Amino acid sequence: MIDFLGIGAQKAATTWIFECLRRHPEVYFPSGKEIHFWDEGRERGVDWWLDIFRNAAHHGRKQGEITPAYALLEEDTIRQIAAIAPELRLFYSIRNPIARAWSHALMRLGRAGLEPDKQSDAWFIEHFTSFASRRRGDYLSCLDRWSAIFGADKLHVIVFDDIVADPKRVLGGLARHTGIDPGFFSRLPDELVSQPVFAGSAHPIRPLLLDFLRALYSPTINALSERMQRDFMHWLFWDGYNSACVHATRVNLCR
Repeated sequence: MIDFLGIGAQKAATTWIFECLRRHPEVYFPSGKEIHFWDEGRERGVDWWLDIFRNAAHHGRKQGEITPAYALLEEDTIRQIAAIAPELRLFYSIRNPIARAWSHALMRLGRAGLEPDKQSDAWFIEHFTSFASRRRGDYLSCLDRWSAIFGADKLHVIVFDDIVADPKRVLGGLARHTGIDPGFFSRLPDELVSQPVFAGSAHPIRPLLLDFLRALYSPTINALSERMQRDFMHWLFWDGYNSACVHATRVNLCR
């Protein structure tokens, strides 16, 4: 049976989390990081998804997947998941939505083989205001939907800034939430929790676009600060360089 589910957010260190978790001897990913059943593959039937975890020779290890697109699932789908696996442990990683939106745009350009300097301001603004980008940065709506159905105690929130500051402490908290030995991560060499994983582009954002994103996400950041009782307003002063968060600890936290 599936034990845990990572639900996002996209471009918020989910691949880093996966790479760290997969090293743990009490964790098993029977089909890799992302399965995408609930957002893309439901025509296969729920038994197909359950069989991935039911048939795996995991020898008592905790099993799961991390699919960032699940952060966008609607309540009806989340209720279906809860009906199948009511004791599921969930975790959700959040990142400065301004930096996340910029990283998302760069990823889209990279996949299309396009260069950021050749795209107009209008192209970026259209991307930033698109449903896909805005929904992925709407952390509160995601928290509301999943918590309303599973309960807040089942959903563990990881803050990107904390991974930068103390990755082992973050992994220990996640281990306790998922029911695995947190001591394993404290014993790992530092380089194993700070090695690059799919390092994102460090291309700087244009001042006009940075100002646009600051205005766009200021209400979101303020509301998140109030909800979580934690000051995130420094996110508005992000300087626009992805490399600032990547190279500070040699960790890629941008995917």
